Amino acid sequence: MNLRSRKNKPSAEVHTSALNDIMFFLMLFFLLASAVSNPQVVKLLLPKSSAGEQSVAKKTVTVSITKDLGYFIDKTPVPIEGLEAAIQSQMAAGEEVTIMLYVDNTVPIQNVISVMDVANRLKIKVVLATEPKKDNRNN
Repeated sequence: MNLRSRKNKPSAEVHTSALNDIMFFLMLFFLLASAVSNPQVVKLLLPKSSAGEQSVAKKTVTVSITKDLGYFIDKTPVPIEGLEAAIQSQMAAGEEVTIMLYVDNTVPIQNVISVMDVANRLKIKVVLATEPKKDNRNN
């Protein structure tokens, strides 16, 4: 005969309704954050370096070549002969510089290579700016 009352037995219940709301909002936040971040990024497995740190350019110099072969550094016209000196004047001692190269699509490749040669002599990284390709399948 069981003389103990079942009323005194503790119940083991976990209320998860508040946790469901929090998990829903976290999922929604990460979903929106991943869509907004940068959808054009190519996912790569990058090699590891022994230094263990990423090199981030402290300064960016914009070099533009127009279709009439005009050279500009940050909207200032520069002759091709003075391009190296003008870029070198933009560099500070010990500062890492990257050249963003904007070129009209009608410019011969030799003019692009001449800017890259200047960057190689100065040991500067060059990034060639492009426009995203439009998808013509829907048109």
